[in-house]
Amino acid sequence: MASLKDVARLASVSLMTVSRAINNPDKLNKETYKKVKKAIEELNYVPDLSARKIRGDNSGPYAIGVLALETATTPFSVELLQAIEKTAQQHGWNTFIVNLFDDKDADHAINTLLSYRPNGIIYTTMGLRKVQLPDKLLGKNVVLANCISDSEQLACYIPDDYSGQYHAMQNVINKGYKKPLCIYLSENTLAGKIRRKAAEQAWLDAGNDLNDIKSYHTLMSPANLSLEYMMTIEILAKHCVKKPDFDVLICGNDRIAFVAYQFLLGKGFHIPNDVAVLGYDNMVGTGELFYPSLTTVQLPHYEIGQKAALHIINSESKKTITHIPSPYLERESL
Repeated sequence: MASLKDVARLASVSLMTVSRAINNPDKLNKETYKKVKKAIEELNYVPDLSARKIRGDNSGPYAIGVLALETATTPFSVELLQAIEKTAQQHGWNTFIVNLFDDKDADHAINTLLSYRPNGIIYTTMGLRKVQLPDKLLGKNVVLANCISDSEQLACYIPDDYSGQYHAMQNVINKGYKKPLCIYLSENTLAGKIRRKAAEQAWLDAGNDLNDIKSYHTLMSPANLSLEYMMTIEILAKHCVKKPDFDVLICGNDRIAFVAYQFLLGKGFHIPNDVAVLGYDNMVGTGELFYPSLTTVQLPHYEIGQKAALHIINSESKKTITHIPSPYLERESL
């Protein structure tokens, strides 16, 4: 691999001149800059930014390191990573992502991330959750995206699941539905608990009786995700002996809605005439493929990534939880 000395030798200039050409080209005359640029291109020279950081040289692009806990495992969570990278590029910053698939053995991933001396670190997760910040990240310039932590007070950007579900349930009520069947995410998830609380509060605030709602939670099955969602069939079968004993199905997420569609349509029921369906997430690449199209709530993953990146880029000092709006998307299923 070509070095700074190789570039200087080929261009017949000093090391200082090459450094200026890379970091402050406006300080060189045009002919000298052209010579250095040509040498760089011929040698395919790439500046070693990590070595520069180690030496304490803060010139050149700043960098955001991303520690991504399972974030790249689902299409809708990948939006979060894309937002971080695009936002950084727009502001002349670099990003690098270290994927982490098990937070119980994170040392190697964290050591890799810290070796690049990032100016700031974004810790992201797939699915809203509470994380234990690794000791090596304590005291660092860390922003949490799609997660919260009790480890220390940090800036956190998370979806406003409560308002999103509350507003969606208000629309269910306003459309005249009286007998909801709710299949929430596991009680062991933050989203499962928050969304149920919001739906029930909206129901109560409208003067309704909680006894009119039939509620279930899926069970977490990390080793067999399909088993977790196929519980939907068992629940629906119990409530569709001859015809549905509910008029609207509130789904913990769009995956539950996807399984429910197959079951209900397979039994000959019409959506929404026989049973209405409400999802949650607006899962990328799938939400538009439901027929009839699925009414759902948008998880604001892109906005979360964007705001987390800007927090570091703009050197924001606040260390509080910021809830990003989760908009209601009305389509044909409700």
